[in-house]
Amino acid sequence: MCLRRYKLTIAYDGTDFHGWQKQVPPDRDPLRTVGGVVCDALQRLLRQPIQLVGASRTDAGVHAEGQVAHFDAQIPIPIDRLAKALNSRLPDDVEAVSIEQVANNFDAIRSVLSKQYVYRIFNTVRRPLVNRHVVWHCWTPLDDERMQEAAHRLIGEHDFAAFAAAGHGRTTTVRRILRCRVERDIRNGSELHVLVEGDGFLYNMVRIIVGTLVEVGRGRFDVNIIDRMLSECDRSLGGPTLPPQGLCLQWVRY
Repeated sequence: MCLRRYKLTIAYDGTDFHGWQKQVPPDRDPLRTVGGVVCDALQRLLRQPIQLVGASRTDAGVHAEGQVAHFDAQIPIPIDRLAKALNSRLPDDVEAVSIEQVANNFDAIRSVLSKQYVYRIFNTVRRPLVNRHVVWHCWTPLDDERMQEAAHRLIGEHDFAAFAAAGHGRTTTVRRILRCRVERDIRNGSELHVLVEGDGFLYNMVRIIVGTLVEVGRGRFDVNIIDRMLSECDRSLGGPTLPPQGLCLQWVRY
């Protein structure tokens, strides 16, 4: 059997998922995960075993506009109809954006050049209603210029140990941030967006970065806190790990 490799781009609302990675707890039914749901749908569609490898192991409650995964299979239907056929078997909180054949050495994880996340902050005294599952509510006014000044200090290659949750499991905490920008949504001035592009991220890294920038925006931290965290590698110096619902994986670049 001649297997070929395919690249799958996926969008999902992470609210009702236990993250990306397929999980089967001992003596319990499997948890509902994005990877598990998509893999099961692919196997029903293609009638063959599928191993799905995702670019990013997004946590429970985290969303995606451009998650990427790869799988090997024999495709019995035209490739241009495959995404539509897969979507007919997926629930309404996950979508196959596109499926394309790629070289057999393409790897959704190892071939990555960079990824970009956005964290959406609903920054007003009003409560978010329609968008409450995709933003984090901060009613305290935030100084986005101070936040941007602090964010700029994250750009470059650094040891991000102070921005990683305990038990991250990585042998090195050195990562390279290509862009970190704080901006008001021009369509909705109540929303403040923090965009972070990097060559890789540690466990909860973006949520800790944004939590620290929020403390700068509130005036509780000086902008120099970023320099201290990078030099001293001390997690206790930083801000809180913000909730997952404001975080979205926008795209993965290869």
